[in-house]
Order: sequence, then structure tokens, then C-alpha cells
Amino acid sequence: MKSFLIIGMGSLGNHLCDELSKNNCEIMIADIDPAKVENVNSAVVTARVCDCTNRGVLETLGVEDFDVCFVCIEDYFQACLEITDLLKELGAKKIYSTANRQIEEKFLLRSGADRIIYPERDICRRIASVECAQHIFDYINIADDYSIFEIEPLKKWIGKTVMELNFRNKYNLNIIAYKKNGQIVPFFNANYVFNENEHLLVLGNTKDIEKIVK
Repeated sequence: MKSFLIIGMGSLGNHLCDELSKNNCEIMIADIDPAKVENVNSAVVTARVCDCTNRGVLETLGVEDFDVCFVCIEDYFQACLEITDLLKELGAKKIYSTANRQIEEKFLLRSGADRIIYPERDICRRIASVECAQHIFDYINIADDYSIFEIEPLKKWIGKTVMELNFRNKYNLNIIAYKKNGQIVPFFNANYVFNENEHLLVLGNTKDIEKIVK
């Protein structure tokens, strides 16, 4: 069972806690405001009311024991920066921190954040990508410029094999699975024939995806 520490129980922290709890994860939440932690389901979450900008407080949480630490303080950048720095000093394995501007991202990365979350930007980017592109149904961002996209095959692909299209070299994308009738099937065969009623899960650079779907 993976373990997570969520610092800051605003909108992002609450939604993250809800989603992680659905996966039977071990979760600890922490916030300086008692009102923000009192309604959390104590059966699946350990709650602490504390000031995480205090090094001594963070030491008592055992941050080095969690698989991932999330700093979900959206409206007070100084606190987010201080906590990120302290988590790194105390041996946190992986740190996600929130930012609203690129300059904040730079400081957070320098302070030890492994990944940066832009809550509003990321949601809007996902909606725009899905709604504006003709062939994209969903996507998951896995790095700054790389994502897994669910796309439908282009008409010119139908009836042809991956080998015939020289797919990887031509499009600089990797097919990792195909989706048929809602079921995901891992992809291993270069002789796979593209079908009109199936979706593809492809991994690649966002710019390469955009070249074929717009």
C-alpha cells in the first residue's frame, strides 16, 4: 500500500485526498486550520492540525516514510516554498508542489520539488486539448512534454498494419495499447491492423500528437 502526505486542505488537497482514499492508500493530511481537517473521514485518513512551515513539526510527521508528499497550498506561495524546502531537507522521497506562475515553478524546483502542479491551468489544458482536437478523447500528462493520449485512428490508417505505416518512425509515437468496447488491450504486435471502431493509447511528445490530430 502506497502512503501519501497531503499538506494543505484547500480545494486541491480535498479532491486529492478523496481520489487517493478510493484506492485504499495510506493518507495523512495536515493543515494549520482545524476547520479544514475536521470533516475528513478518519477511517482512511490520519489528520494533523499543525504549522508545516515549522521544521520541528515536519520532523514529527516522518515525511521520509511517505512515498509521495503533496504541498497543496494554493494561495500562499511563501509557505509552499518553505515547506517544499524543508521536505527536501528531511528526506522526502518525492515532492509535488503547487504553483500559479512560471516564476514560482522555478523557485519550487530549486527548493526540491520533483513535480509542479498548476491546478487551474492543468484542468483547462486538458479540457481544451480534448474539445478542440478532432481525434483526442482523453489524455494523461506524465512529464512536462510527454503524455499518454487516447485517440481514434485516422481514416488513412484504417485497414493497414503498424508495420505498413512505419508508425513509430513516421509519427515519433509509441502505441502502448488499444481500446475496444471499453476494454484496454496491451499492444505488442507490429502486425496489428487499425480498425475504425477502436481507440489507441499512444505515448509521445505533445507536439507530435498535435501534428496528427489537428
